[in-house]
Amino acid sequence: MISPEAKAVRDQLIEKGLETPTFDNGMSEEQRYERIKSLMTEVMGTLGLNLDDDSLHETPHRIAKMYVYEIFSGLDYSNFPQIAMIENKMDLEEMVKVRDISVISSCEHHFVTIDGTAKVAYIPNKKIIGLSKINRLVRFFSQRPQVQERLTKQILIALQTLLETDNVAVSINATHYCVKSRGVMDVNSQTETTALGGIFKSNERTRAEFLA
Repeated sequence: MISPEAKAVRDQLIEKGLETPTFDNGMSEEQRYERIKSLMTEVMGTLGLNLDDDSLHETPHRIAKMYVYEIFSGLDYSNFPQIAMIENKMDLEEMVKVRDISVISSCEHHFVTIDGTAKVAYIPNKKIIGLSKINRLVRFFSQRPQVQERLTKQILIALQTLLETDNVAVSINATHYCVKSRGVMDVNSQTETTALGGIFKSNERTRAEFLA
């Protein structure tokens, strides 16, 4: 079972073509864990690693546990954060901005780390959201195999859906270890992505205030 908030967000992402590409394989978390553990045992054996060594023996278990219950737990909407929206009784109408939100995700092309920070802002309408819930939303969508562009848009659409306003903006600045640790091995480059909605897109001053 998933919450009404999780369903509303998922439905919007599907409608807009921004949901992470997945399919229902019918497996429970425990079944996924056991399958990944078995496959990682085979991968390590293929690499010639001795699983009888005490340092390597538990590695398939650790990887399976990490994938299912930790770094890819955002694939399961039953893990969507509990979010109670608050009526805007104070008639807030100025920008609410949260910066330096930790982003730790995984590149869906190589399954290696994406490490950075997010900045999120919105203009309150009828509802406001607890500040920690913004961090939790960023974390939920980060805990998937991702591309940074989609991640940025997923956070935007989720907040627009929950807050019932288009006036949301998201920016992410991150280092991709698929660039840093393999391939071109560029240790200095960072990637910036931005998703703007409503007044953040149409009003230059509001956009500049968010990006500052």
